[in-house]
Amino acid sequence: MNIMKNIKLLCIAFVLISTSTFGQTARQKKAERQFNNFSFVKAIDTYEKLIDTSFNKYYAMRKLGDAYIMLRQPEKALPIYAQVVQQKNVPSEYFLYYAQTLRANGQYEESKEWMKKYRDAGNQEDSRVKRFFKNEDLASGIFNATEKNFLKKVNFNSKFNDFGAVALNENIIFTSSRDEGVSVKRLYAWDGQPLLDMYQVPAEGASASTAKKLEGDVNTIHHDGPATFSADGTKMYFSRNNYFDNKKTTDDKGVMLVGIYSAELVDGKWTNVKPSNLNNANYIVYHPTLSQDGKKLYFSSDMPGGFGGTDIYMSDVNPDGSLGTPKNLGNIVNTEGNESFPFIHQEEGTLFFSSDDHVGAGLLDVFAAVKDENDNIVNIINLGEPINSEKDDFAYYLSPDGLDGFISSNRKGGIGGDDIYAFTRIPPLTLKGRIFDAINGEPVAGAKVILARKNGEEIAYFITEEDGAYEHLINRDNEFVLKGSKAKYQDVQKEFTSFGLEKERELIVDLNIPMSPIEDVVILADLETIYFDLDKSNIRPDAAIELDKVVALMNRYPGMVIRLESHTDSRADDRYNIRLSNRRAKSTYEYIISHGINANRIEKYEGFGESQLVNKCTNGVKCSEEEHQLNRRTEFIILKMK
Repeated sequence: MNIMKNIKLLCIAFVLISTSTFGQTARQKKAERQFNNFSFVKAIDTYEKLIDTSFNKYYAMRKLGDAYIMLRQPEKALPIYAQVVQQKNVPSEYFLYYAQTLRANGQYEESKEWMKKYRDAGNQEDSRVKRFFKNEDLASGIFNATEKNFLKKVNFNSKFNDFGAVALNENIIFTSSRDEGVSVKRLYAWDGQPLLDMYQVPAEGASASTAKKLEGDVNTIHHDGPATFSADGTKMYFSRNNYFDNKKTTDDKGVMLVGIYSAELVDGKWTNVKPSNLNNANYIVYHPTLSQDGKKLYFSSDMPGGFGGTDIYMSDVNPDGSLGTPKNLGNIVNTEGNESFPFIHQEEGTLFFSSDDHVGAGLLDVFAAVKDENDNIVNIINLGEPINSEKDDFAYYLSPDGLDGFISSNRKGGIGGDDIYAFTRIPPLTLKGRIFDAINGEPVAGAKVILARKNGEEIAYFITEEDGAYEHLINRDNEFVLKGSKAKYQDVQKEFTSFGLEKERELIVDLNIPMSPIEDVVILADLETIYFDLDKSNIRPDAAIELDKVVALMNRYPGMVIRLESHTDSRADDRYNIRLSNRRAKSTYEYIISHGINANRIEKYEGFGESQLVNKCTNGVKCSEEEHQLNRRTEFIILKMK
């Protein structure tokens, strides 16, 4: 009985450990999601908790260092990277990250040494060094090392200027100067193109022929657009020349500048147009973008008191619809140049904007702002190619799920001045899979899966869940190795690649792991105990299924030798129960050898009567039939496995 009690305690301990492990796996997924959605402060907290539990500690430390770099805190990243580069089989790019972080902390000589180690690790021609690190922008480099975007032209562009596309319900709203059909030609002075209006096309089947102007009062004989919309799609804020109620507002030179206006959707038409209280005859206020809750409006302006040309500002939206005092977003976002076209992502609240002064690939480039735990912007990240080009790239829009959007650009290859491009943002590929027992086909929970590159660099490990599943984010265009292991099982290894998966978001890699040749296993792993009916020794159908697994396993491992132990419940006297359990052991033995297993591979079959009950149901104790059933069983013990 003490043996059985110890087995129970071990089972309870395993359940508790497994539950804890599964919880840490979920926490790791959470951290990855936060990191890839620019929520670096939240990701730091989650990675630190993983490190405290020692779960996947090496991997969590790497990502923790990366997150501090994104927050422009190299002094905090430095001691973390110092430990990371000492890890066994660490990915070599961390030599580069460490070198850059050392340089950012003024440790130039040591930085050169680690840059040399990175080069000598087979990275002499690494294009990421040339493309992302030439300006020592480590955060953008780390982000762009894994970020993937695929660009294509939309089929509703024209030969004129088209830009500022956003999704609204089942339509795409954009701004264009394509209207040549007016009786009086209204041409933009500096490029000779017609003035701007706002259009919509259906999201499905969009084409130049399906584009039509927004209905209502938002398009005028002057510039109108681009626009931003409330979450419910019933309110619009948009840019327009200072023209309202058929009246122009001009500066002291007679120039009609641009302001922000609002409109409401009424019976399918945009009406109730109102100018904002921020509009001014002497400076520009334009390019609005509204937060998810509708309480903050971000925009661009060259109002006095800024850092340079146009800066990004934020105003609270008051209950009466007026806009509060503008707040300049500061010199991390704003420069002496021009910052424009802000966009607030609805789900994460991340600010994206264009700038012609921050270090980038060309003229206007798109950047993302990174916030700290106090919601202060502490860093910006260049979104890299192909979002950015050598020309102007602006009016970035990202769908709520963060997987696709639009960008506007005058890059080479377009059909007009500015053109709209659709992009698919594909974050690191999601690796999914399951581990199955190769003998019985059942999922293997609690197995350890190590993910490594083919060159031996270990990336991370994870623990399979109750259904044998594991999941992790991986880079595209790499070669990997998965290694699965668990006590009582043979280790398994499988190579795979992520090349040519530009359109896929998931990669499925399943593993089948066979029984391990380990001696002195107490009870055959992952095989159910077989049970008998009251006072019976015949093999029931459910028992036959389990015995077939035993036969299959012994066929797979010809050197396996086992012992059979049969038991009864406490009913009937002890002597009778010994005889009954011996009959059960014999019937089990005969079933196995009748299916082709040599009798000398079953060293012994023996009955123990009621001497080894698995529960409280001894003589005189009232128990249910189900509780008694647990004691009427045969167990299998492996003696040899060669």
